[in-house]
This record gives sequence, C-alpha cells and structure tokens, in this order.
Amino acid sequence: MADFGRIYTVFIDPQVSMLPRTCCTLMITSLVRELIHRLSVFPPLYPLEGPTSRLGRVLLDELVQMSTTDEMYLPISADSRLQHLAAALLQNPGDRSTIGELAARYAMSESTFARLVVKETGMTFGRWRQRLQLLIAMQRLTAGSSVQTVSLDLGYETPSAFITMFKKTMGKSPRRFLAERARLINLETLP
Repeated sequence: MADFGRIYTVFIDPQVSMLPRTCCTLMITSLVRELIHRLSVFPPLYPLEGPTSRLGRVLLDELVQMSTTDEMYLPISADSRLQHLAAALLQNPGDRSTIGELAARYAMSESTFARLVVKETGMTFGRWRQRLQLLIAMQRLTAGSSVQTVSLDLGYETPSAFITMFKKTMGKSPRRFLAERARLINLETLP
C-alpha cells in the first residue's frame, strides 16, 4: 500500500452473500468505493431495516458482480523458512538467487525446496517471487518511483524486461497502470 493510501475493511457474513470463498482481489467500481466510504461513517451494529441496511444490500449486490483477480494476492506460508525467505526478499527484492542457491541457504535440496514452496503457497517459486515483485513494483510506482528505478531495484537487466513482465501479468504497461491510478485518485479527491 502506498504511504498516502487508506484502508477500509468490510466484514461480510459468508452466509449472506455469493462472494468468492477464496482470497482474491475485487476490481471495484467508483460506486462500490463510494458505498464503502459512506458505510464507514455508520456504526457497525445497525438495524436490519433502515437506510444503512439498504446501502449494505446495494453494496452486496454490486460486490457479487465485480471482476476478480488473484494477481494482488501473495500467499505467505506458516513455515518459518519460507517466512524468513519472504522477509529477505521484501528487504532485497532484487535478489536473483536461483532456486538451487535458495534451497542451499535453507539446508534443503532443490527439489525439496520447490515442493515445499508449491505445497505452502500453491504456486511455483518463480511465480511466487514474480508476484512479490509485482506487488512491490505497484507500491513503488504508485508512490512515485520511476519505471527505471523500480526495474533496477527488482533486479531486471533492463526497464523493457520489467515492462514486458508487468504488461504480461497485469494486462497493461506500468505507464497505463499509473495513468489509471492517477485517474482513480483524482476521482477520489473530487468534492
């Protein structure tokens, strides 16, 4: 999350909605964002009938129609070795150690390490590291870092290699991502 970001948490009883049962990111609309913002000023315990409840039902109706993506989700394992690895990569996201080098660092064979990562995260190590780097990139780009700086910090040989990965994963270039983020931020600051 960028330093200037705000977090709103919406608690929804899983018995009441048809929302996904697994962790994912919803690509929310301006309406959903405004409904969440409006509902945040009301007390959490409200009558089942009344304006707050009606707004909540509209929010649920809208949320179940949202597109989802898992590109913003990074599973972190309960395994202490993988937690240590995640912390190390957050500190140094440009670490380009091979899977064999990382396995040796944690006193495992390469195949054991690879199986552990898949078992604990549901994805290969390469995919998991790329997801971590993508999340770091989005945070840094949103905070104002240049594409060149971010690509070098993440260990890419050239900015074009980073742009290719970003576009392949996100479906848009970093420039387009930033333009869309700027548009959203401008919409949020309108009176």
